[in-house]
Amino acid sequence: MRFCRFGEDRLGLVEGSQVRDVTVALDLLPEYRYPLPRVDQFIANLDKISERVKSIAADSPLLDLEGLKLLSPVANPSKIVGAPVNYQKHIEEAKADAGINFGNPAHLAPIQKIGVFLKACSSLVGPGEGIALRKLDRRNDHEVELAVVMGKAANNVSAADALDYVAGYAIGLDLTIRGPEERCLRKSPDSYAVLGPWMVTADEIDDPNNLNLKITVNGEVRQDSNTNLMIMSVRQLIEYASSFYTLQPGDIIITGTPEGVSPIVPGDTVVATIEKIGSMEVAVRAA
Repeated sequence: MRFCRFGEDRLGLVEGSQVRDVTVALDLLPEYRYPLPRVDQFIANLDKISERVKSIAADSPLLDLEGLKLLSPVANPSKIVGAPVNYQKHIEEAKADAGINFGNPAHLAPIQKIGVFLKACSSLVGPGEGIALRKLDRRNDHEVELAVVMGKAANNVSAADALDYVAGYAIGLDLTIRGPEERCLRKSPDSYAVLGPWMVTADEIDDPNNLNLKITVNGEVRQDSNTNLMIMSVRQLIEYASSFYTLQPGDIIITGTPEGVSPIVPGDTVVATIEKIGSMEVAVRAA
């Protein structure tokens, strides 16, 4: 199944070029009073919601996908986990390009040594909301990545069992301001994490480590690779991250970017594509 969030927080079931408005299925979600649980309630109750959607889809309003404002399919992650330098050719290009490494070789150590990092949840948007660039006097780069959405709490999970904890997959854009500061700061401005165009449930993707991924900017191909070139696989990333903290339902792991990262500027149009998921078009503007 392919779930999108659109408009004024409507829930959609994507069917080709159309969307079934199945928002009524969200009535099954539990109600809470403060303090609210630190999980995404849609993802935490995905099985129950999915069954409800199946029963009502045929009678639900049918909308054209074109023209809908697509939001992030996950509204409330407790964490966005990033995997730096997780493709060898990206490490090589970063070492060779001072515009990327900014004279800080520590940023280019192997992922097994430097580990993962966190992006602020406030950086999360959907493709319909666009990218609002900050620090326009500095280089802002695009990075296309496979995004993994966790489906249940994962703590000290083994790589062998890791995919059992995944709710689904989406396309992720990890935007980066180049400079000397820590990654978590330069990658966390508002709109610097784009997730979409929808979430494909895990049952539709047998092997997340064998997917073509590509990004174009104004029609020019900038990145074109396959997730089988990751240094740490999806399974290994879940095992590693969950050894440090509990991954909650709705938490997002963006799994690293291949070579070809390059600057974007206001007025650009970015199109990111991942096999078996789809494509999303994102407009770039100044904040």
